[in-house]
Amino acid sequence: MYKVRIDKFEGPFDLLVYLLENARMDIYDIKVAEITEQYIEYLKEMEEFNLEVSSEFIVLAAVLIRMKSYMLLPRVTDTGEVMIEEDPRAELAGRLSEYVRIKKIATILKDREEANYAIYEKPAEDMSKYLDDPDEILLASEDQMVSAFILFLTKKRKVEEVTKRYQSVRREKDSIESRISYMVKKLELKFKEGKGRIPFKELLPDDADKYDVTLSFMSLLSMIKQQTCDAEQDKNFGPITITRKETQNVQQ
Repeated sequence: MYKVRIDKFEGPFDLLVYLLENARMDIYDIKVAEITEQYIEYLKEMEEFNLEVSSEFIVLAAVLIRMKSYMLLPRVTDTGEVMIEEDPRAELAGRLSEYVRIKKIATILKDREEANYAIYEKPAEDMSKYLDDPDEILLASEDQMVSAFILFLTKKRKVEEVTKRYQSVRREKDSIESRISYMVKKLELKFKEGKGRIPFKELLPDDADKYDVTLSFMSLLSMIKQQTCDAEQDKNFGPITITRKETQNVQQ
C-alpha cells in the first residue's frame, strides 16, 4: 500500500490533492478504494505522532468511506435490472477541481505580492510651483555671470582630472602575483646590502596609495604562507618588520 508522510497540509482537500497527484490519478477518475486507504493511513500516522487531527479531515474521511461503500454495493434492482445512477464521485471531483483552480490563483497572487515587495516607488512630489509659474527670470550682473562661469569651468576641470586619474589607476592596478615578484626583488636587494630587518613601508612602491598598501599587505601574507619570509609586529597597529626566513632562502 502506498504510504506518504508530510509534515503539514492546509486542509483535507490539500492532502487529498497531494495523494491524487502522487498516485497519478485523474480528479475525474478517482480510484476511491485506493485513495481512501491512503487518506485514512495518513490520519493514523498523524495520531501516532500526537498531531491534532482537525474535524474537517475526519469529515472528508467519512465522505470517502461512504463513497467507497456505495461503489462496492451492487447496482441492480431486485429483478436484476441494472440501475443507472449519477457517478457518486462527480460532486467530489467538481469540488476538488475548483479547489485546485483557486489554489493556483492564490499561488499566482502570492508570487505577485512578493514581487511587489521588491519594488520601491519614489513618493510623488509637489510640482505645482514649477507648473504654475514655469518661467523664472535670473537677476544677475555681468560680474556675477562671469564668476559663475569660471566656477563652472573649474569644477568641470577637477571632475575631469579625478575621472582621468581613477581610470588610469583602474587600468594599471597590479595583481598579487606581480606585487609578490616586486617585493621579493626588493627584499633580495636589501638583504644583499646587509640589512637583516626591513620595514614593510620600504617595500611599498613610490607614491603608494591605499590600494597599493592593501595589495602589498595581502602579498606579504601570501609570502609568509609560502615561507618566503617572516614578519614581526611588536604591538597592535605598530610598524611591521620583515626578516629573512631562516630555514629557507628567499625565492623569487
